[in-house]
Amino acid sequence: MLATMEVIPAIDIRGGRCVRLDQGDYARETVFSDDPVGVAKRWQDEGATTLHVVDLDGARAGHPLNADVIRRVLAVASVRVQVGGGIRDLAAIQHYLDDGADRIVMGTAAVKDQTTLINAITLFRDRIIVGVDARDGLVATEGWLETSEVPATDLMRRLSELGVSRVIYTDITRDGLLAGPNFQAIAAAVAEASSLPSPVAVIAAGGVGSIEHLRQLAGLGVEGVIVGKALYTGAVDLREALAAVS
Repeated sequence: MLATMEVIPAIDIRGGRCVRLDQGDYARETVFSDDPVGVAKRWQDEGATTLHVVDLDGARAGHPLNADVIRRVLAVASVRVQVGGGIRDLAAIQHYLDDGADRIVMGTAAVKDQTTLINAITLFRDRIIVGVDARDGLVATEGWLETSEVPATDLMRRLSELGVSRVIYTDITRDGLLAGPNFQAIAAAVAEASSLPSPVAVIAAGGVGSIEHLRQLAGLGVEGVIVGKALYTGAVDLREALAAVS
């Protein structure tokens, strides 16, 4: 019997619209909706218990640029919402939490500015999630535009030591392609995260293209999986997906 795994629809916002990027490439964008608020309503109406909202412009610029749109999403959401993209200081975290976000996803700041991360964990604790975005096993930063020299598993170990309780592990090379997640890398991430003195929960992202992919991820022990393009293209039906892994 598979462990229960949360299926989390992604709402990626660029220029105020709901889009998806292939492999994190800003030049390979598909626009799925001009109404992110309507998309949020749709996913929660279909049974989602958490939404994953990302300011893609903010991730690239290093500070929030679609905060007004995200604020409108938060205003209509009756489910948990985790927000990421360009959130690199305590003020931005506090603004989104005040607007109704349940969790904040930090990425680049966790790699480049651990003082901010430590302060965020001290102040907000389990409401902070760190995005571990990997390309060929190395952590990518700056909205996936740069690849660091930090191995993803090393970062997860360090994050655990700092008090992080949850990460989102994304394999960038699979993201948006629907060809399947990097199961081997995700399994290694889960094994690393669960073996730490302070275990870390793993949410997987990148590459889901079928309900069978979701079943396989559930078997690896991830807490949840973020699904984007597969939902927007109809390759995965959210209601069927939720039934398959619950």
